[in-house]
Amino acid sequence: MSNTGTLTELTNALLDAVAAGALVKLTIAKPTPTAGDLKSIDIRPIMVKRELKLSFTYHHQTRDVVKNYPPHEAAALVSAQLQEHFRAAKLQTTQGDVQVSHVGGQYQLKRHAASVTTAPELSHDRAKQRLVTSENKAYLHALGITDAKGAVYKNAQDKFRQINKYIEILDGLIKELPPHDCLRIVDMGAGKGYLTFALYDYLTHTLKLKAELVGVEFRRELVAQCNDIAQASQFKGLRFVEGSIADYDCAGADVVIALHACDTATDDAIAKAVKADAALIVVAPCCHKQIRRAMTRTPDGLAFLMKHGTYTERMSEMVTDGMRAQLMELSGYRTKLFEFISDAHTPKNVMIVATKLATAPKEKEVVALRATLAKAKADFGIEMHQLERLLAQ
Repeated sequence: MSNTGTLTELTNALLDAVAAGALVKLTIAKPTPTAGDLKSIDIRPIMVKRELKLSFTYHHQTRDVVKNYPPHEAAALVSAQLQEHFRAAKLQTTQGDVQVSHVGGQYQLKRHAASVTTAPELSHDRAKQRLVTSENKAYLHALGITDAKGAVYKNAQDKFRQINKYIEILDGLIKELPPHDCLRIVDMGAGKGYLTFALYDYLTHTLKLKAELVGVEFRRELVAQCNDIAQASQFKGLRFVEGSIADYDCAGADVVIALHACDTATDDAIAKAVKADAALIVVAPCCHKQIRRAMTRTPDGLAFLMKHGTYTERMSEMVTDGMRAQLMELSGYRTKLFEFISDAHTPKNVMIVATKLATAPKEKEVVALRATLAKAKADFGIEMHQLERLLAQ
C-alpha cells in the first residue's frame, strides 16, 4: 500500500472512531528535522459549545499549544503532519488500536486489540490541572493570592495563572538539566516573590529536589517581608537579599532567572549569569529603552512602518531581544524566544531561554553570529548593545 493509502486508512479509522463515539486518543510522534521544536501532538475529542471537536495539543520543547478543529479538518491535518513533519502515530479507540510507523521509506499500518475500553469524558470545562495548587499554601495567602481557606481571590486569578505558567515552563527546563546534589537558583529582581516562593515549593515538595534559592530585590521592605514569609513557611533553602541586579554576584548559580527586570537590568542579569557559567538562563524582559534611544537609522524598506511610534516601539523590542539571543549564543548558549502567556493577562509576555551547551560554538558559527550582529547594528544605526558592552568587560 502507498504512503497516501496508509495515511488515508489511518484518517478513515480516526473519523470512524469519532462517528462511533469510540475515539480515546491519537498521538503523533517521532518528529523529523522539519518539525523544529515541536516534539509530538496529542489529539482527543471534546465538546465545545455542544459541538464535537478534536483538540490538538502541540507539545513544543518549552510550551504546549492547544487548538481545536472540526473532525474532517483535523483528519486532513493529521495526514499533513505525518507527510511533512512526523514518522509515527498511534490511534487508540475502544474498538481497537491502529499503529502507523515509517519503515524503509514507507508507512506501515498495524491493528491491535483495544488498549483502552472506556471512552473519555468530552467536557471542555474540566478544571485545569495546575502544577501549583492553592490549597494549604500559607505563602500564597501571605502574598495576597488566596484567602485563608486557599481559595484564589478573584482579582488574583491572572497572577495565579501566570505563576503556574512560569512553573510549567521552568519544570520542563529544569528537568532537562544534569542532576545536581543541590540546585542553586538566583531570582534577580524577585519583587514580591510570587514566582520565587512557588518555584521553591514546587522543586522541594513536588519534585523532591534539594534546592537553594536566592531572591535578589532592591527594595528593603520587600526583602524583609519575603524573608518573614519564607521563615513562617519553613522554607529553609529560600532567602531574600537586598541589592541591585548589577551588584549581585551570581557565582555558583546553576539557574538564573530575571522576570520583568526593567530595560538594561535584564542585560545585567544575563551578563551575570553568563559570567557565572549558569546552566540555564530564563528572562522575561521589560522595557527596551536603551536600543530605542540608540536606533538612529531606519533600514531600507521599513520606513513605512517606523514612521509610526507603536511599530517603532515594537521593532526596538524585537531588535533588543534578538540581539540578546545572538550574544548569548556567542557565549555558548542555545536560545529560544517565545510568548509564554497571552497578552490578555500581561503585555510583558516574551521570554528568552538560554541553555548552556557542552561545547563552545565553532569558529564558523561565531563568524556568522558576529556578522549578523554587525549588520543589525549597521541597519539600525546602533553603536553598541548594553549586553555586548557588559560581556566585553
